[in-house]
Amino acid sequence: MTEYALPTDPAELAAKLADPMWRLCSGALYKILIKGDDEDDDGLVLPFKPNRAQKRLMRRLWHRNLILKARQLGFTTLICIMWLDHALFNPNSRCGIIAQDREAAEVIFRDKVKFAYDNMPNALKEAMPLITCNKSEIVFKNNSSVRVATSMRSGTIHRLHISEFGKICAKHPDKAAEVVTGSIPAVPKSGILVIESTAEGREGEFYEISKRAEALMQEGRPLTPRDYRFHFYPWWQAPEYVLDAKHVRITPKDEEYFARVEARMKIVLGREQRAWYVATRDADFAGNEERMWQEYPSDPDEPFKVSTEGTYYAQQIATARTQGRFKQLIPVLPGIPCYTFWDIGNSDGTAIWVLQHLDSEWRGIRFKEGWGEPYAHYAKWLQDTGLIFGEHFLPHDADHVRQGETTNKSPKQMLEGLMPGHRFTIVPRIEDVNWGIQQTRDVFPLLWFDDTHTSEGVVHLENYRKKWSAQQQRWMTEPDKAGGHSEAADALRQFAQAYTGGLINVRRNTTTKKTARKRSWRTT
Repeated sequence: MTEYALPTDPAELAAKLADPMWRLCSGALYKILIKGDDEDDDGLVLPFKPNRAQKRLMRRLWHRNLILKARQLGFTTLICIMWLDHALFNPNSRCGIIAQDREAAEVIFRDKVKFAYDNMPNALKEAMPLITCNKSEIVFKNNSSVRVATSMRSGTIHRLHISEFGKICAKHPDKAAEVVTGSIPAVPKSGILVIESTAEGREGEFYEISKRAEALMQEGRPLTPRDYRFHFYPWWQAPEYVLDAKHVRITPKDEEYFARVEARMKIVLGREQRAWYVATRDADFAGNEERMWQEYPSDPDEPFKVSTEGTYYAQQIATARTQGRFKQLIPVLPGIPCYTFWDIGNSDGTAIWVLQHLDSEWRGIRFKEGWGEPYAHYAKWLQDTGLIFGEHFLPHDADHVRQGETTNKSPKQMLEGLMPGHRFTIVPRIEDVNWGIQQTRDVFPLLWFDDTHTSEGVVHLENYRKKWSAQQQRWMTEPDKAGGHSEAADALRQFAQAYTGGLINVRRNTTTKKTARKRSWRTT
């Protein structure tokens, strides 16, 4: 008997088939289609033998699982084989795979699920025949099935895999919401759910679930069947990611990066591993370190430092992090006035950045946003901070009387009534919002951020992006107002426009800091 042959003895065969690990790991039952090395090669058919990362996932599989990973480790292939195996050997089971789009769903079903079944030993196929097969679902005689689609809502799903959930969240937020509200609850407490993806920025359901799962892992407490187990698979765990270092130039900056990774992850990276990383970054991603963090992360935080294409401030924020301008906590300087910069929406939200000036630094120390709240709500919040305020900068439309307001006052007039003695300044309208965005980019080197008190605002800045045209398949020139990130970005833009336009008089407001403590607030 060869390594991949079925036992000929009936008793031995029955014993082997009763063992799920033998079925999945022996290479005797399932075959996979892999990409060949040559362009003319249509693909190679090989017995499925799990690699090291796949075996580790099989050992650590929980009721709910979140996989944050480097590319090309084969987790979708593994799970397709696992779901197929479960359906074949467990009657009345429903197994599902959610893909990011219809094309991806058809490819997964055809090349992974259906291919594996079609290439099983004939004797097993005869014992486990199909009764239904189409482009998305395969149903067996034992009333078990495997389905691949873009969403699943109906009935119970005993095994569910959500592939590239980060991409679904970034490009199709409505579909992501449907997955969370409809598909995930369909998995019973006794079932298995696997969410797997590379990252697509610091937003969306994948980011939120990933961070919660990582926090649970760090706490070290036992998981309930409803808790997610965090699985992280960095590039440096893959033994094949090595390259001869003779012809790869590793710069001092690269060495500093690898030293930080080694210190944080408590590992040692060999020269061949470092050479592979640098060569892959430079050849595949034109030296773009953010794309490398996303596709081949070294630690769990790296993927979420990356925003998707079309964002306005991704590079500026990445540079600020590299330069150490993000601090866990920035102390508020006593007696130094703070400045607020607002975006006030008519039908959307309100956002406020609180900045404090010191020498050449503008320190973002607080951020506040809300929807549907009265101005008194924000006045009360500012009062509760206990800060001294020098001046408040409002967008141009805050000087307009809002139709339907019973007070017949502009937002500026209403805020002046709520906060007597405080100075409110209107930032003039800019004709082209893209020019204001460029001004914000230009002043970004002045900005520091308190990660504890402004993290929500920073997430919005990272994900503030251009509008995507599905019809033209390109990014448009105007911002996307529907993503929920424009309020924070527009508020910070008021700082850039006020600073560039010379509207901020630091010297004048420094002289009023004593009287600022005595100013009263009216919040009703």
